[in-house]
Amino acid sequence: MKFFIVTCLKEYQEDVTKIFKQASIHVFSATDVIGFKDNQSHNLLEEWFASGDEKFDSLMLFSFTSAENAENGLALIKKYNEESETNFPIRAFIVPVEKASY
Repeated sequence: MKFFIVTCLKEYQEDVTKIFKQASIHVFSATDVIGFKDNQSHNLLEEWFASGDEKFDSLMLFSFTSAENAENGLALIKKYNEESETNFPIRAFIVPVEKASY
């Protein structure tokens, strides 16, 4: 069993849901996340118009699934990122589950 975790901007929720379905991951959970980006630039010209730290409305979607489904999901996310032109790629992680209560 694997713990498959995906983080993305809220705008990509439908795309990630489709990817989960393509990877045969039909049971998953999602939670809202606020992402922060602290660009500590040392160039005063770049900071002149800055308004502070940036915040991004994001999602974390996750599922406990088979190794095969997790690998398929990861491959589909990599393909999606290669084909899309964005500064905010979808991030995916596969974490092994050593033990479970069921």
